[in-house]
Amino acid sequence: MLDSASFLTPAQIVAELDKYIIGQHDAKRHVAIALRNRWRRLHAPADMQREIVPNNILMIGSTGVGKTEIARRLASISGAPFTKVEASKFTEVGYVGRDVESMVRDLVEQSVNMVRQRRKDEVKVQAAQIVEDIILDALIPPVSSSVAANPKPSIGYGGGSEATMPDSDYELNERTREKFRQKIRNGELEDRKIDIKIQQNNTPGIGVVGGPAGLDEASLSGLQDMLGSMLPKKTRKRKVTIAEARKILLDEEAAKLIDMDEVKDEAIRQAENAGIIFIDEIDKVASRGGKGGGGPDVSREGVQRDLLPIVEGSAVSTKYGIINTDHILFIAAGAFHVAKPSDLIPELQGRFPIRVELQSLTKEDFFRILKDPKNALTKQYEALLKAEDVELSFDDAALERVAEIASEVNEEVENIGARRLHTVMSRLLNDILFDVPDVIGANAHILITRELVDERLRDMVKNRDLSQYIL
Repeated sequence: MLDSASFLTPAQIVAELDKYIIGQHDAKRHVAIALRNRWRRLHAPADMQREIVPNNILMIGSTGVGKTEIARRLASISGAPFTKVEASKFTEVGYVGRDVESMVRDLVEQSVNMVRQRRKDEVKVQAAQIVEDIILDALIPPVSSSVAANPKPSIGYGGGSEATMPDSDYELNERTREKFRQKIRNGELEDRKIDIKIQQNNTPGIGVVGGPAGLDEASLSGLQDMLGSMLPKKTRKRKVTIAEARKILLDEEAAKLIDMDEVKDEAIRQAENAGIIFIDEIDKVASRGGKGGGGPDVSREGVQRDLLPIVEGSAVSTKYGIINTDHILFIAAGAFHVAKPSDLIPELQGRFPIRVELQSLTKEDFFRILKDPKNALTKQYEALLKAEDVELSFDDAALERVAEIASEVNEEVENIGARRLHTVMSRLLNDILFDVPDVIGANAHILITRELVDERLRDMVKNRDLSQYIL
């Protein structure tokens, strides 16, 4: 977390990114510095914290080179609220569609969910004890302690057995409950069904047809929450297994133990100081040639003008409260095949001072992508077949040939970066995935060699009309 005393250094952040992303060293360095600067700001003197603004980043590179993955992994490393939006989905205020403020509301929603989950984890032990008592009450209802005042007569029992025999219904009930409590803890009753009471969501569904501009999904959600809080809470009975009841009740009881007002305050604070918004396809809202005009260019420039105050820093109203965007880190990305970064309006260009150009991937990069990352495509396929007790492995020569084919197709058809590997690997392994487990049984070992790659992908290499393989 950014507020911890020992946060990752820029070199350590780059090392973490290297586990998942191949190449793009310059981009990794810039985002690592930007992330470390956020930690430095939080530990700067209070009077300077307000003055230090983040250096927003503009990533330029064709599809499939790792722009989105870098931003997503960055948020995962920092544990910061993160949201990804498509600039092309926004419309200018006054037009039907999503307004740019919705991305800030999405960020706050994500932050609230993160803080709420963290608070639930903190009270998990206490909530589990309450849930255990609820399940025990459903199995063996408790007897009032007032029954203990009327002990049972010990007719037929000698004085020596009084220590082992229960003196009352209350004591008998307590002994039985303790036995069942132990069984619940040992997992011996997981499949037994019990009746539990759960809260029913009685919030009315609201829809607005032809409503005023700005009344988007977030506004409707806030209106629903307000109406739901005004209506009385209803409960209903459900017959579920103890295993299912534990999951349902644990979430409910944990929610009762946390203070939502504190969660909202902390979530807004986290979003303001640590939030990251990734704006993809920013080139799609750039006016071609940098000049205004008619048609779609009007809407494009309108979206840029609406983005400007959000990126510069403004107050945005959400259902959890007002959030200031002054210190949110914005990372924009685009291919810029047709438009250029200079086609953005000058004011918006100035708000993205750091520009990073990501390099196209080479054959050597493809080979490393197939072999090195923790989430490499080869490791994903190996895990899929491992579920069928089939062992899959790849020769280095086979991976080199796959990388070579993917690179050739990218050069001759359309360069879609590392996404081409999904197409090639799917073509290579489709027959195997279909034959398991009917033809290829359990405990089999499959080795992918260079010869097998050439055999399976011969048509793909020879036939230059590869339209059916274009993503």
